Amino acid sequence: MARVDFYHLQKSSLEDALPQLLTRALGAGARVVVVAASEDRVEDLNTLLWSDRDGWLPHGSARDGHAADQPVWLTDIPTDNPNDATLLILTEGMDSPLVATLPRTLDLFNGRDEAAVAAARARWKARREAGHTLHYWQQTDEGRWVEKARQGGEDGDGAAAG
Repeated sequence: MARVDFYHLQKSSLEDALPQLLTRALGAGARVVVVAASEDRVEDLNTLLWSDRDGWLPHGSARDGHAADQPVWLTDIPTDNPNDATLLILTEGMDSPLVATLPRTLDLFNGRDEAAVAAARARWKARREAGHTLHYWQQTDEGRWVEKARQGGEDGDGAAAG
């Protein structure tokens, strides 16, 4: 089964957290597909990554083309993996059948939105029932990530995401 990491965005917005997580993923040699809620959001993220103040991140979307050449692919199609990604990043409550086929997924959700938190809890439960290894990360007041729970896999059981 795959590993799924839930990132509870409390201090940072998606626009702040995504470039940092992508930088780490690319540094580890991963190819990434990012699933956003709409074509407009894909283009918003595309613009964000072109203008990231901490450095440019190589990426593309359907509008750019050449998917196989892109280490990061931005899409609103949950089944899209044209760059042969090894890491899936879900944003804005999106879900994807790729969770079951890729080795790792990051599920980023807005901790300041009760509906988003409730939906993330439902996804956690579904992933747990599917047998995935789960990790739950929460931000500190300083914006650092701290693992608060772990469930499944070799790591033993932990508390549910909250």
